[in-house]
Amino acid sequence: MRKRDHNVFTNAASLLICGLLAGVVVAAAAFPAVAMSGLAAKAGAETFGALPNELIVARAPQISYMLASDGKTPLATMYDENRRDVKLEDIAPVMRDAIIAAEDHDFYKHNGVDLNGVARAFVNNQSGTNSQQGASTLTMQYVRLAIAYSATHPADVVAATEDTSARKLREMRYAIQIDKEFPKDEILRRYLNIASFGNGAYGIYAASQVYFGKPPSKLKLEEAALLAGMVKAPTTNDPTTRSGYPLALDRRNYVIENMAKIGKISRQEADAAKAAKLVVKDKRTPNGCVSTNEKGWGFFCDYFYRWWLQQETFGSTSYDRERRLKSGGYTVVTTLDVQAQRGADKAVRKAKKETAKEAAMVAVVEPGTGRVRALAVNRQFKLDDPKNPKNKINSDPAKAKKKIRGNYPATVNPLLTGGQGITGYQAGSTFKIFTIVAALEKGIPLSYTINAQQTFKSEYIISRSSPAACPGTHFYCPKNAGGKAGGVQTMWSAFAQSTNTYFVPLQQQVGAENVVDVARRLGIQFRASNDARFAGTKESAHQWGAFTLGVSQTTPLELANAYATLAADGKYCEPIPVQEIRDPEGNKLDIANPRCEKRLSTEVARAAVDAARCPVGDNSSTSKCGGSRTAAHVKQVVKAPVAGKSGTTDSEKTAALVAMTKQYAVAGIMADPDWPQTNVKMKHNRPDGINPPVYETLRDAMKGKERINFEPPGKKISEGDQRSIPSVTCQDVNTAKSRLKGAGFEAVVSDVKVTSNCPPGTAAGTSPDGRTIKGGVVTIQISGGGGSTPGGPTAGPGGTTPTSPTRPSRPPGRG
Repeated sequence: MRKRDHNVFTNAASLLICGLLAGVVVAAAAFPAVAMSGLAAKAGAETFGALPNELIVARAPQISYMLASDGKTPLATMYDENRRDVKLEDIAPVMRDAIIAAEDHDFYKHNGVDLNGVARAFVNNQSGTNSQQGASTLTMQYVRLAIAYSATHPADVVAATEDTSARKLREMRYAIQIDKEFPKDEILRRYLNIASFGNGAYGIYAASQVYFGKPPSKLKLEEAALLAGMVKAPTTNDPTTRSGYPLALDRRNYVIENMAKIGKISRQEADAAKAAKLVVKDKRTPNGCVSTNEKGWGFFCDYFYRWWLQQETFGSTSYDRERRLKSGGYTVVTTLDVQAQRGADKAVRKAKKETAKEAAMVAVVEPGTGRVRALAVNRQFKLDDPKNPKNKINSDPAKAKKKIRGNYPATVNPLLTGGQGITGYQAGSTFKIFTIVAALEKGIPLSYTINAQQTFKSEYIISRSSPAACPGTHFYCPKNAGGKAGGVQTMWSAFAQSTNTYFVPLQQQVGAENVVDVARRLGIQFRASNDARFAGTKESAHQWGAFTLGVSQTTPLELANAYATLAADGKYCEPIPVQEIRDPEGNKLDIANPRCEKRLSTEVARAAVDAARCPVGDNSSTSKCGGSRTAAHVKQVVKAPVAGKSGTTDSEKTAALVAMTKQYAVAGIMADPDWPQTNVKMKHNRPDGINPPVYETLRDAMKGKERINFEPPGKKISEGDQRSIPSVTCQDVNTAKSRLKGAGFEAVVSDVKVTSNCPPGTAAGTSPDGRTIKGGVVTIQISGGGGSTPGGPTAGPGGTTPTSPTRPSRPPGRG
């Protein structure tokens, strides 16, 4: 390469000669009769000299890449134009030589405008031949493309490409200036990164990927020649079409011959390259969430996309933000955990087919960061083809009559995260955790006892016509599933077997408005209009008696993140789908950082988790879970310290389960998004229920991960203010009740008689005996006599008999 000469004389001469020749060449094209006149030359020189010489070049649109959390596994690509700028050293030397041979032999010799080329174009265009020459150098071509990409108005784009004398003159003027400002190699790099190669490939990186499935550094001679030959007419010379293939082959051979003529390759290399078989992959780069790397990942991709459109960092409007994503050239490392996502996809599709009206939905969140590790549902992420619909008729009878199709097996609705008309689903007794937290914050310990009867007559006012009203009244009367009494329960045991008549009175005691506030602090958004009305004020929330039973709508993502807050010792983190974002220069953006704040005290969070270990078959050193668990299989399958809760709504229209470790919180909901009032019963522990997808997802996510135990709560928050229970053994019932009440306890009388040495009908003892929480419930056990029977049991020191019957357990999986 010669040393470039940019002295004043050379540049001034170039400008003068270019101006004169430009006027003549342009005039020759438009007015052949006056082409040789001095008027043409004078006009061209004056016009040329008056043109601006500073070209402001905007970055051409760049493709953005989404990767999984490992920073390697592709998730998706998004672009308006498939382009990724690369350094010159990342482009094979043979590609650089090929483009020069194809477009501008004297690229390294001229100063942006090829004066000899301009003269040749003038002579040729005056000769009367059919072939017209334009004398555009590679630098001038770059200028034309740069002006078009820097345009802010459609008219400017047209002006940058229309065949006019003004455009020709402007290109020459800018080309000379560009040649002064940048080294030749930089101009070549810019040109190769901006040129169009057809089939949606812009720039050499995209072209190498689309046509040969390799980076530009790996291009062979015959491949480089093919690509170089396409920039002149990428549509006409398209090697992926039957008509374009032979034209592309001829153009490739032309480029190879030129490379030999200018001494870049030998005759032997040229002959071998022309003889090489042309193998084109035509691998268009996937675009958007409908073309993710693996089936089922579109729902996570869509969540990321919607998150991006909400970030003001990327523009003031959603349109601006979308353009930034699809043209900004970002590399986004998302939070998607490949192991967890694959496990979730497999689990939901194992439980329900894509064609099922029931949606099995699972969300996975990392406690302490809010990073969303997986989102899965038994659906295809795509729009149903209106011309050839595959979706089933809507399950909602009213819509079915109108032949409206449902969102299965294909949908692009955010079923798992909410939005676009999706307000969520009732999650049943999983919401009882919010009542536990509110009670703990009021100083009520886990050991707090309530005598949970079959039906509880609350102070909450509802419509007299409601089936949940006490007969003949307007008071809310919740019952336990199966209509069974729960007996004396603590938070541990009541949560383990999901006793409704424990949690409604507990909520009534702490104030439903405080329970609603806990749910809001942990991320429940109350999207549904009726929920928003109840949660709108303290006064309205105060009368929301059924809230603790999970009648409010939520999404799997909200539910997983709420429980994740507890696993993170009360640190709430906004759900986020990204963990690193870098711009084209490699700069890291702070917007990907977790957004967290402390919303619960550590002790309250740990105590709530301690209660939540009971339903899923786990215990801590302080847990007193009782004998019944609603989802005991979780511990057995995951084989790690776990916590969580199942939930079922009336008539089993939805089913839910949350299960978590210290590393992952997994929430699953099974529902019919098209018809919430479905007549299909959603199940729990069956293979087609919601429990297997949740615990199998957690099991797979935990493979190879450390088993970290939850920290047990302190004694004060778990046991509370313990008081000694006075002995009432063999006393009459009224005396026993009076004595217990005088000691500060709530006395209840058991319906079951026990074997005892005391006279029948008197107090045989208490349950519990010894000590219990101040103000707690103490059950008086009634003697049935028979204590003198040889070998028969006798009451213990506090009156408790080891043969006292246990409470009947509830069916597994009911919440």
